[in-house]
Amino acid sequence: MDNILFLVSFVMLFFGGELLVRSSVALALRMRISTLVVGMTVVSFVTSSPELFVSIKSALNGLTDITFGNVIGSNIANITLVLGLTAIVFRINITKQTIKINFPVMFLAFILFGSVLYLFGEINLITGIVFVLLLIVFTLFLIKRSREEHTQLSDEDKEKYEKARKTPLVQSILYMLVGIMLLMYGSEFLVNGVQSIARLFEWDDRIVSVSLVAIGTSLPELATSLVAAFRKESNLAIGNLIGSNIFNVLAVLGITSIITPIKMINESLFTDYLWMMISVLILGLFIYVFSKKQVSRTEGFLLLVFYILFMFFLF
Repeated sequence: MDNILFLVSFVMLFFGGELLVRSSVALALRMRISTLVVGMTVVSFVTSSPELFVSIKSALNGLTDITFGNVIGSNIANITLVLGLTAIVFRINITKQTIKINFPVMFLAFILFGSVLYLFGEINLITGIVFVLLLIVFTLFLIKRSREEHTQLSDEDKEKYEKARKTPLVQSILYMLVGIMLLMYGSEFLVNGVQSIARLFEWDDRIVSVSLVAIGTSLPELATSLVAAFRKESNLAIGNLIGSNIFNVLAVLGITSIITPIKMINESLFTDYLWMMISVLILGLFIYVFSKKQVSRTEGFLLLVFYILFMFFLF
């Protein structure tokens, strides 16, 4: 039964994330926030909701390796699997804000996460509060900056705002509530299924969480980014992925540790962390050195190959 619910949980997480994305974008556009900032904040936050629910559920059950593995695995999947597939479909252009602000903030968040884990071996209440406060400051900064630049927006963006204003507010709120319910129950089924699969194949929680759970909780990011690529919304695609990674570290780990401390059990997580840092460095080379200001189809293919290699060495 747990195995069936495990498969069902992927569908629930996907549609839960989709409903949250749709409702959140409509609400955010009502606030007159640019597409890139919508991707960096609202969309990335809601598409990372599966990671949040799964991490909280895992930590409360004492399965902290799933909590850490889920975050690290999701970040690797976002950078290599999701961005790789998206770039293969449509070349991703990188904005100045991503180059100067968003990517460096993501990189620093990863460094902060690794430093705390190495020095203390856990993320406790105080560290969690600091993580959440940092995220709030960064989000407010992005929103303030976007509103100041609103007068310079294109006619296309302004049309999106007007269209969003016509969407009934009750409909957006209803979609959001249904999405949250799907994510809550989907995450519970996912965690239970992971435990069953781990026992069946005699794998530890870390391996399953970094692979299967990470892919499952990254489905909303994959769906959102591919849809954005087809609609030629590269700002939304890259903003969603970078924002999701920042949210995974500062909010998912931060909020979870406020509820209950997250202690590292398996030191092999440092190996997974190293893979995550290598993936972000490769993306940095693509953005700043090679094709510059974009991720090409060839680079997307290389990112996808990196993810396949990671999975091969993991198992």
